[in-house]
Amino acid sequence: QVQLVESGGGLVQAGGSLRLSCAASGRTFVFSDYAMSWFRQAPGKEREFTAVVSWSGENTYYANSVKGRFTISRDNAKNTVFLQMNSLKLDDTGVYYCVAAPSVAATRRGEYSYWGQGTQVTVSS
Repeated sequence: QVQLVESGGGLVQAGGSLRLSCAASGRTFVFSDYAMSWFRQAPGKEREFTAVVSWSGENTYYANSVKGRFTISRDNAKNTVFLQMNSLKLDDTGVYYCVAAPSVAATRRGEYSYWGQGTQVTVSS
């Protein structure tokens, strides 16, 4: 069974920073076979794409709303993906989910393999 466990969420003031982590595990799960992404869901809104990193870490893509403020990265030796969030805004509040997909293209097509349970990020004024 594959597990994606997010951590690092919390309460932060606008303009501050947080670093989210997602640790992947599973007896047959090969972390480096998957593109990893972060999605978020704000209260009362639909879940939305935030960022994705290719299996090698060489390619990254971001939603326009976070471009220049968020950085996604991964450590394949530790089966972990990160999301560094800087210059946080009130609109960044939501539950952040870690997602594994076969590729970046699959992520864009909505073909996801595994989801984490999410971690809450709350940005206050």
